[in-house]
Amino acid sequence: MSFDQTLKNARVGLRRALNKVGKQNGLRVWFSLPGKTLIKTALVATIVGGVGVVGPAISPGSWMQLTVAQAKFAEMSPASPSASGWLHTDGSVFRTSSNQLYLIKSVSWFGTETTNCSPHGLWKISLARGVAQIKSMGFNTIRLPFSNECLAATATNSIDFTINPALRGKTPLQLIDAVVAVAKAQGMNVILDRHRPDSASQSSLWYTANYSEARWIQDWKALATRYKTNPTVIGMDLHNEPRGQACWGCGDPSVDWQAAATRGGNAVLGVNPKLLIVVEGVENQPDGSSTWWGGGLSGVQANPVRLDVANQVVYSPHDYPSSVAYQQWFTAANYPDNLPAVWDKNWGYIARLGLAPVLLGEFGTKLETSSDSQWMTSIVAYLARTKMSFSYWSFNPNTIDTGGLVLDDWVTPQTAKLAALKPILNPGASPSPSATPSPTPTPSPKATSSPTPSPSPSLSPTKGSSPTASPNPSGAPTPSPTPSPAGSGVGAWSVQTSWPSGYNVVIDVTASGSPIASWTVTWSDPTVLSVANQWGANCSVRPQVSVTCSGAGWAASMPPQQSVRVGIQLNSTGAPASPGAVFTLR
Repeated sequence: MSFDQTLKNARVGLRRALNKVGKQNGLRVWFSLPGKTLIKTALVATIVGGVGVVGPAISPGSWMQLTVAQAKFAEMSPASPSASGWLHTDGSVFRTSSNQLYLIKSVSWFGTETTNCSPHGLWKISLARGVAQIKSMGFNTIRLPFSNECLAATATNSIDFTINPALRGKTPLQLIDAVVAVAKAQGMNVILDRHRPDSASQSSLWYTANYSEARWIQDWKALATRYKTNPTVIGMDLHNEPRGQACWGCGDPSVDWQAAATRGGNAVLGVNPKLLIVVEGVENQPDGSSTWWGGGLSGVQANPVRLDVANQVVYSPHDYPSSVAYQQWFTAANYPDNLPAVWDKNWGYIARLGLAPVLLGEFGTKLETSSDSQWMTSIVAYLARTKMSFSYWSFNPNTIDTGGLVLDDWVTPQTAKLAALKPILNPGASPSPSATPSPTPTPSPKATSSPTPSPSPSLSPTKGSSPTASPNPSGAPTPSPTPSPAGSGVGAWSVQTSWPSGYNVVIDVTASGSPIASWTVTWSDPTVLSVANQWGANCSVRPQVSVTCSGAGWAASMPPQQSVRVGIQLNSTGAPASPGAVFTLR
């Protein structure tokens, strides 16, 4: 077939696709192609309401102008090749099927693990715009958390279908399909992350009373089957943040995460032997030391995960700064110079010895303290020096302890964070000093042609995620922080978000010159009904009277000069105007 005939056929096919999109969305469509530069540059389609560009000549700025109609256009267009295709491991590195070195540069976009069962922010932006902005920041992969509960659900919520009409009527599983399709169209990878069994809270083990190991394996096999022919989905993160009684290689099948990851990984590879099996660490180490939830992999050298298919295991620790939770190394005299040795002991040695690649699965910060800035500078330098892959937490701005890479409008970049990440997002760039970002502005609620979706918020343990379309949509005032009785420290109570059927509270407790062994806070709420979720606290409710919360787990106590931040979600008719929060610190 001649070049002219090939070009003509391409134009006819694209014209039909565009007309179909326009008809489905009630739009008039016109069409233009830049002549025979099609093969060398790009296809250009102009649709009423905006301009979308697809092809090898796209620029990040062009994609960031995508509207809803173009999202559908992108899904229907001949897709760009995935960012890497199937990957395999080679010592400490990843390689493509053609044996080229590949660095995974990922960011988490959470929400499909919560009661919303959809990526957060789709009440503000289109799916295509979100993926495009992630790509424009320099990432090549999206880590997509989900819950087993959402995989079986029949509906999502908190999506504005005037912005995302193509998502109307989709089940959560079909919405994951849509994320994969848009990622593929934009040349991005996806890693699926089993973040929670049910959508209300994380679990320390890979199974619970309601979600068995058999169900965990069954769902992973179903997902592996679903995307078996789609190399956009490059890996499966088997279980998020094993902790507590979870052990590594201890031999007790009820709590041995290393053994469970072997069973789960082999089940997945039995369906698709080309998938990466992402295995997180455990909190409590074989030598008796402890670290972050999912952060410890010191037992790998003695007890690696050995799968039936070689070269598909990747180890994935999590690491955070002192603002998220206290660790003993933050108060060492040689901080932050001591951090590389901590990381090397817990997980870095795996790559250094060439045992397997390390994908730092979560790390993030609000950059609001000098300690956090030092941690951020150090961990970016460590990743750059060791050439490790990574996944930043998170794209979302609505996470209590780290914030995101965009402001609350889901569009404006967090420039200080992106500058801090520049050395690893753009290899060869000069490191930029970590800076403290300006306070995040609160966007004004924006009227739409249809009702704004009501989010179904849910706090995420260790990350404190709290989905909400706009701050305080009910109009309830945010109470001022309430000081605790003088003595051992200070406590502060404040509303993060409020909506007609509930609200989220953030509680900060700081020890002064002496440690805090325990703390409790009580506040009045004449409309409270129950606790919907809690992170770092145990709470009880006197219906339509008051709420009482005490620190729990990692947030139960703290040494001098350290702070903890916890989150609670309440079912109520909105935040109380005068809570009168009273703290008791011991």
